[in-house]
Amino acid sequence: MVETFGDLLRRCRSAAGISMSALAVRVNYSKSYLSKLENDLKPPNATVARLCDAALDAGGALIESARECSGERSGKLDRRQVLTAGAVLGMAFTGGPRPVPDERVVTGLRTTFEHLRQLATHTSPAVVIEPLVAQVRTVHALARENPEPVRTRLLLLAARIAEHTGWMYQEAGDDEQALRWTRDAADLARAGGDREIAGYSLVREAGLAFYRHDAAATIGLARQAQRMPLSGARTLGLALRREAQGHALAGDRDACARAFDRAAELVADAPAADSAYPVLGSTAPDPIGLARGWSLFDLGRSAEAAEVLDRALVAVPATSRRTRARFGARAALAHALAGDLDQCCASLPGTLDDAAHVDSATVRLDLRDLARTLNRWRGHPGVRDLYPDLNRVLQRHWQYS
Repeated sequence: MVETFGDLLRRCRSAAGISMSALAVRVNYSKSYLSKLENDLKPPNATVARLCDAALDAGGALIESARECSGERSGKLDRRQVLTAGAVLGMAFTGGPRPVPDERVVTGLRTTFEHLRQLATHTSPAVVIEPLVAQVRTVHALARENPEPVRTRLLLLAARIAEHTGWMYQEAGDDEQALRWTRDAADLARAGGDREIAGYSLVREAGLAFYRHDAAATIGLARQAQRMPLSGARTLGLALRREAQGHALAGDRDACARAFDRAAELVADAPAADSAYPVLGSTAPDPIGLARGWSLFDLGRSAEAAEVLDRALVAVPATSRRTRARFGARAALAHALAGDLDQCCASLPGTLDDAAHVDSATVRLDLRDLARTLNRWRGHPGVRDLYPDLNRVLQRHWQYS
């Protein structure tokens, strides 16, 4: 007899030694709702399955069971999808069993991703989204048909690529796809036995809430990420960084400062990234300093925000156009609101050049605010000269689909 989701949930809960009430507290769902799930009186949704899987350390079993229950595909790719992905990566897949990838193949797949990730720092998401999607599918397909230890290595690489794909969809302005890929990354990571990406995916979800200006959701998701088991110091630090930004949106200066201070300690103490595994999160120098400057602006301290952002941006290399565009736009806006129009206009040409190249939906949010702010000073010579270029960047963006 096939085990139902409810049967599996009950078995996992019993194995973990957790009561129904305790599980309800951990996943923030009612005891009565979880009871209905265990008794198969209600079908599970993806969110509750994911939360229960994490709380009960089920290794992805509950997630997979929920997918089967909802009639979703198991994730195995059809032949056409595999061939499409292989063509993008220059891999000639043919019928029949394929050999187990050796170390050079796995390294080559990781190197391909690193090249795409580097390309994404200075061009539009439209350039990299389709290759990233194809690579996730290809790596996942290889993982499904190969034994350990290759399977786990490929699953974790697929998880990391999926996480970056989610970010690129966010940069393209498609939050629905961004959330989908972020959650897929967490599922792949759990299947590979790694909770680091599973925790970091909640940091990414908090980022989506942050850009919606939803302070409560930003803080809540960031705190949930901090409660994930086995997360490393870097992921915890990045979760605290996002929590601090949520407190800034809510106007809580003290909570914001405390979270940033703790985030800085954790990121500074984090061990060096494993060279065999792509690093999670921002690769910008001093990510905490950049975020602190951003949050000072949200707290209404424009002059201080401009000073902190200017200082942090000096260390960002010219090749990191996406980072420079994002924080440069916020710095220009801070200077404008602080009344320093000359400095705003002096820094803006480089920021607009970066923004035009990276075509970021999140950067355009700040540039729109900047355009509205500068409109009040259209008579200023610098503003008058730059305003047409600012409008051109706002009106032009690539399409990714």
